Amino acid sequence: MDMKKLVLALTAVAAFTGSASAADLGARPYTKAPVAVAPMYNWTGFYIFGGAGGGLWNADSNVQTSPPTVGPVTALTRDQRLGGSGWFGTVGIGYDWQFSGRWVAGIFADGQFGDIRGSLSDPFFGTEGREKLRTSYAAGARIGYLVAPNVLSYVNAGYSGSEWSGTSQTTIFVGGPAGTITTTPSFRRDGWFIGGGVENNLDIFGISAPGWFMKTEYRSAFYDRISLPETITPAFGGPVLSGTAVTFKPWTQTISTSLVYRFNWGGAPIAAKY
Repeated sequence: MDMKKLVLALTAVAAFTGSASAADLGARPYTKAPVAVAPMYNWTGFYIFGGAGGGLWNADSNVQTSPPTVGPVTALTRDQRLGGSGWFGTVGIGYDWQFSGRWVAGIFADGQFGDIRGSLSDPFFGTEGREKLRTSYAAGARIGYLVAPNVLSYVNAGYSGSEWSGTSQTTIFVGGPAGTITTTPSFRRDGWFIGGGVENNLDIFGISAPGWFMKTEYRSAFYDRISLPETITPAFGGPVLSGTAVTFKPWTQTISTSLVYRFNWGGAPIAAKY
């Protein structure tokens, strides 16, 4: 075969093949596959919760002069540290907003009802009674970060109130007089709290329950000191004020676990990169 004719034939074949490839690419253009992202559920909305837990309180306390004693208030004893422990139930309601992908902020209010009790003592008279934290309640805000689409780690803080029982004090000395010698009144204290916890959907345990969550939370609350006047009982010549008062400055710590129902759960998810 003539060399010139061979070259022309090969050139024609190459041109035909290149045109077909270009046409094929034009019909099916190459596109890069999208990066897979994990869905993140929408945490915005109302929720309610209820649960139980355990707690303790500590209180700095001393004895001081009190009306009808005349003159400036005078400390009669040094501070001592009192304490109590027990259990409680809790219920509450809240609202969360999800923003910037993985952040959640919200407001809430709750109450705790139970039996956290310990001793309130008067070393000046040598008497002691049982002091009980009956109820506490709180309103505050929280902010958290989604460590997974269905797991929220958060911190919270805000106002805390508390209701405490009165006491009936008897002698702490062996062989002393029997019966209630003095009493102190019930009272309430306002303060503030700080805490934190973790909230997760129940499907993390393999339980299919849309909208249901579990949260475990630690909380520490601080209250101002109060002066509790002591009243001598009728059995010992009263009722009359003794002229002394027991001071009480409590600090409470609690750990609770609650079931949470989120009303918006199962709504349209939002995309976020994890």
